[in-house]
Amino acid sequence: MAKIVTNKDKLVIQSAMGVIHHPTMRSATKIAHDESIWAVPAVGGICYNVKVGDSVYGLAGDHIEPGVSVKNADATENLALNFLSCIGNKAIVMSGDAKGAVGTVTGTHGGIEHVLVDFDGDDMEKMAPGDKVLIKSCGQGLKIDGQPLVKVMNIDPSFLEMMDIDDKDGMLDVGVAAVVPAHLMGSGIGSANAYTGDYDIMTMDKDELKANSLQDLRFGDIVALQDCDTTNGRCFRKGAVTVGVVVHSDCVLSGHGPGVTTVLTCQTGLIKYHINKNANIANYIKNKQN
Repeated sequence: MAKIVTNKDKLVIQSAMGVIHHPTMRSATKIAHDESIWAVPAVGGICYNVKVGDSVYGLAGDHIEPGVSVKNADATENLALNFLSCIGNKAIVMSGDAKGAVGTVTGTHGGIEHVLVDFDGDDMEKMAPGDKVLIKSCGQGLKIDGQPLVKVMNIDPSFLEMMDIDDKDGMLDVGVAAVVPAHLMGSGIGSANAYTGDYDIMTMDKDELKANSLQDLRFGDIVALQDCDTTNGRCFRKGAVTVGVVVHSDCVLSGHGPGVTTVLTCQTGLIKYHINKNANIANYIKNKQN
């Protein structure tokens, strides 16, 4: 396997700050795609029993974010927080009873504009909404040498290096836990850029999920999106490939489902992929901690 070479030594390491965001709701109930009424937990807060590596399905919840959800009250500063925070970045609690606890960014969730962070369970027991979290941001501007048509975004260079990637004969061969056809991609399409937020896998058709081996998706899975171009926003483009990380849970609303944050994308077919069921960032977090 030919290891990738990047410009990681040229990247800027910069602080970004938010606070643990209290859960929010627009309504206590939601009308699901099948006309059923749901009254369940949703985004935000500290999710004590949902972690990266767990299944995205079967929760009594909607758009559930694993671990800790972080936001900045100032809109422009929150945009910077979401843009700068890359999957794999170090997060440090700066206030409250859990001050000094260290975690790892696992993705960003569009719409609510949260940064999602994995922390140890014992540390989360000491946290509260309003506690300050510092992200030691690094990753935007990352490039792979010899691959000018492959755009890299939203990932810490240390995590990119841990991914199952073979750089050979002008192509990147990436190990992914699952492959998603373009017709299953929903909420997030048409966004102006993919440097923040996510792009949902629609899960309304269970037979189609099974036909594409998507019934076992987990938080943190690295997935390939067929014919999906997220180079300059999110759109269908035949032959394009996007590789991303599953960041939030399944959803009951039409057009929604587990969200994917982009880490690699190419319009011209220079990314290929193979199935690797261990392609999940939970494994990278463990390796980084060890």
